[in-house]
Amino acid sequence: MNCTPIVRHYQQLEVQFFMAKFTNEQKVDAVIRYQSQLESVKEIASSIGANHEVVRMWIKQAEYHGLTVFEKSYTSYTMQLKKDELNYMNEIGISPNEAAVIYNISSPALIRTWRIQLNAVGLDALISKKKGRPSMSKKLNKQTKQVLAEGSTEALQAEIERLRMENEYLKKLNALV
Repeated sequence: MNCTPIVRHYQQLEVQFFMAKFTNEQKVDAVIRYQSQLESVKEIASSIGANHEVVRMWIKQAEYHGLTVFEKSYTSYTMQLKKDELNYMNEIGISPNEAAVIYNISSPALIRTWRIQLNAVGLDALISKKKGRPSMSKKLNKQTKQVLAEGSTEALQAEIERLRMENEYLKKLNALV
């Protein structure tokens, strides 16, 4: 576009990015199609709408751990496993993608996050933290313990003082009426 210096036209590109979730059956089907040697990784990836590197990772996972690797598993990774995995990565010089395949970790992004946290904070960053909201019963137990602990002489004297003030208030109220 030829534009005058005063009026500029900017070309706008409309690009849509979205993360598609693939079912376990789609992943297994993609691996089987590759293993039958009738299609390439790129052909399989384009037919299901996935990135070819993602399909390649599925294939590697299936080679290492079998087709059961695609079954959902909600795991919490221990500090020791995280440390071992990061040390293995550094010693061998493999990428987070390869380490995720070897250690059967759901996402290479998790490994990258662990590495960044380890470099920034240290080993304490690798300790697993409890997720979710804490239960209410713990707070109630703490409050009842405090109330029981407040049954001391100081608490009793404060109660006596409060009652004396209440009596004085009631006397003044009766005097007004």
